Amino acid sequence: MSTVLWGEDTEKRRDVSLLYLIKQVELAIRQRLDEVTATQDLTALQYTALTVLERHPGMTSAALARNSFVRAQTMAEMMNYLLDRGLVTRERDPGNRRQYLLSLSRKGKTVVDRLRDPVAAIEAEMVEGLDRGEVQALRSYLTSCRHALDDQPVH
Repeated sequence: MSTVLWGEDTEKRRDVSLLYLIKQVELAIRQRLDEVTATQDLTALQYTALTVLERHPGMTSAALARNSFVRAQTMAEMMNYLLDRGLVTRERDPGNRRQYLLSLSRKGKTVVDRLRDPVAAIEAEMVEGLDRGEVQALRSYLTSCRHALDDQPVH
């Protein structure tokens, strides 16, 4: 991986690996998300888990962990916090009485709704130099890259 810094000339910047650039974008997004989600006493990872449950209610903790980019143990700790705050509900799985299904509570939906505009503003700022077609192309390219590395559907 190349270690060329951003302040160097354009030719050298082209040598920066895509992995490095993607990681830099991820870190910048994470920092901004942490600032926004802190207004609701959440971390970016907790917010991610809530948005996954919003789109896919009734997931197990293990499935939620996979789709929220954390380990199962980390998700268990996160769930304790989210359950204690009343942001998530947990019910026994009728098909497997040994596991629980997690869903977003009304209070959790309210919190996600409060964060929707500030989070959208981060995304809008990130792509403000791109036109609509370039944004669609970027979305398509990133989705293709994700599928190439992981056969799980995007959540």
